[in-house]
Amino acid sequence: QVQLVESGGGLVQAGGSLRLSCVMSGRSTFTTNYMGWFRQAPGKEREFVASITWIVGTTYYADFVKGRFTISKTNAKNTVYLQLNNLKPEDTAVYSCVASSVIIRGDSFVGGSWGQGTQVTVSS
Repeated sequence: QVQLVESGGGLVQAGGSLRLSCVMSGRSTFTTNYMGWFRQAPGKEREFVASITWIVGTTYYADFVKGRFTISKTNAKNTVYLQLNNLKPEDTAVYSCVASSVIIRGDSFVGGSWGQGTQVTVSS
C-alpha cells in the first residue's frame, strides 16, 4: 500500500518561496509511475498544479503556474518536490501530493493514493 507524507508548508510573505516535499513509501514502479501535486483553497475546488513521471521525468504544469513553480524528484529517496517561487496570496491552499498508475494532468483527475496535505499560507 502506497503512503505519502507531505512537508514543507508554512507561512510566507508575498514574493517568498517554499519547497514542498512528498515522501512515498510502499512504492511499486508498476502502480505509481505518476506523481502530482494538487491544491485546494477554502471554499474552492481542488485544482491541479503539476505532475511528473518517476521513470522519464516528464513534467506537466497548470497554466496558472507560469514558471513560478517547479516539480522535481529524487528517485533514490522516493521523494517528489514542489518548489514554489514568487508566491502570491492567491496561492494560499492545502497542497497535497498524489501517486497514480495513470497520467495525472488536469483538474478532472480522480483516483490514486493521496497524502494528507501541507498548508501554504501567503500573506500580503
